[in-house]
Order: sequence, then C-alpha cells, then structure tokens
Amino acid sequence: MTTAYDFEFTGIDGSPLPLKKFEGQALLVVNVASKCGFTPQYTGLQKIQAEYHQRGFNVIGVPCNQFLWQEPAKETEIAAFCAVTYAVTFPMTEKTAVKGGRAHPFYKWMRERLGRAAHPAWNFHKLLVNRAGEPVGAFKSKVEPESRELRAAIEAALS
Repeated sequence: MTTAYDFEFTGIDGSPLPLKKFEGQALLVVNVASKCGFTPQYTGLQKIQAEYHQRGFNVIGVPCNQFLWQEPAKETEIAAFCAVTYAVTFPMTEKTAVKGGRAHPFYKWMRERLGRAAHPAWNFHKLLVNRAGEPVGAFKSKVEPESRELRAAIEAALS
C-alpha cells in the first residue's frame, strides 16, 4: 500500500527531499505563496511547527505559482523571504504544481484518497497525513494554522 512516505519532492535548495525521511511523523503539506492574502499564515505554520515538532510533526511548505501567479520568485528568493520575514524553519520544496495534469504525484495521490477536498483551490491549502503516512485531512485556505479545527486534527494524527 502506498503511503505519503513513498513520495519525493525536490527541496528548495535543489536537493532531494524524500518524505521517507519523515517516516513515523505526521505531516502537514501546505502549498504556499509569497504574494497572497494568506501569506501571513506562515506565522501560524511556524508556530505549530515549533509547538508539535518534538512530538513527531513537520510542516512541509510547497511553493506554487498556479494561483494568479502569486509565487513569481526564484527558490533562493522564496527561501530568503520565508527566513527573514517569518523565521521559517520547516522544510520547503522547490516551486511545484499542485493541481492539473502537471500536479506533483503526491497531490494526485492525496486527491485519489480524499477526493475533491484534497484538491487545492487556492494558496495555503493544507493536507494532513498521520504517523502511518495515511491521508487524514484536507483544510481550505481560510482554516488558520492555529485554529481549533486544525490543532484537533494534528493531535489525532499524532496519536
């Protein structure tokens, strides 16, 4: 059976980012953009990364330029923006397609497993995977990273 840990992204620095390195951890995979109304959610994503990391949780940021071209920057610029503006420490991928025919295989798999809810309609759509690497939730852009709803789902994914 396929799990999230069977997929690999390319890191924002160009190096391989196999999800296998997070095996046994819960993951929140979020398509992000630097020029979006939801960009301030980086603050909340970094807070939940810091809060839950020691318990076996990681946020994975996936820069995407498919929603009104709100991530036009190069990877080095995205990494610098996230580090300087939001003190981001969680792993980030290179710019990646998250919808349509060019969507990364992880996103296609999540949609097969969770249905339409897993299809990003905008930036900062959140996909949650439990410690077994199974898809357990999809959250629209408006769901804040520190919301009760998302925290409860993270707690369940960690247990």
